[in-house]
Amino acid sequence: MESGNESAPIIKKIKKNHSGGHGGAWKVAYADFVTAMMALFIVLWVLSSSEKVKESVSSYFKDPIGFSSKSKILLEGKANPPIDIKLQTEMQKKEEEKLELEKIAEKVTHEISADTELMGLAGQVKIEVTKEGLRIELTDSANDIFFEIGTSNLKDKAVKLLEKIGKEIGKLPNKIIVEGHTDSRQFNNIGTGFTNFELSSERALAAKRALVRGGLEEKHIDEIHGYADTRLRDKNNPLSFVNRRISITVKYLSQNQ
Repeated sequence: MESGNESAPIIKKIKKNHSGGHGGAWKVAYADFVTAMMALFIVLWVLSSSEKVKESVSSYFKDPIGFSSKSKILLEGKANPPIDIKLQTEMQKKEEEKLELEKIAEKVTHEISADTELMGLAGQVKIEVTKEGLRIELTDSANDIFFEIGTSNLKDKAVKLLEKIGKEIGKLPNKIIVEGHTDSRQFNNIGTGFTNFELSSERALAAKRALVRGGLEEKHIDEIHGYADTRLRDKNNPLSFVNRRISITVKYLSQNQ
């Protein structure tokens, strides 16, 4: 029989930690959730964007490799076309030409105001730069200061005024349009004889001749129109003298073609 002093065997129990095997699982699940949410937001953004953006996204999935070279749309949905150097140059030239026309407008205004003989006509001359070019409009008064009533005969002061205008605009290479307008006072015929169309045309031609005498080269005349009373300045009062006018337009060089 063995001695009673022999020690009892020691039994070790190993407690398994079940959490160690699943420590990273929640991270994977969370990453999947965030990715899904991001995809959802992208889809919602694309659906609410313009057609160009939708086409751009579609192009990417159809051809991911060639997308970067073909796409012209920024991710924020704005067009990003290549800079058109030619268009930019033309715009810059037109702006410079506009400034030049404004200088001519100031010069003509000054020349008319400084001439004591023309002081009575200054208020009948309107000069402005429009999208068509430099527009100089001579509007008649109740005293028929430009033409003898019912004729295309220019009065002396009107001739001098037009010659002064011709001298200034003759310094430019731009093309010129001259227009004649009348009021609605009709001649006594049914249109087979002399009418406001003939009168407005002849007045425009008389103005053209005065401009040429002032220094404008005839080769710069591009168009001459007689509109009669088809473009009234005061439609509520078709017989008003403000409808009797001569319009001179100095076209932009880009419109010369």
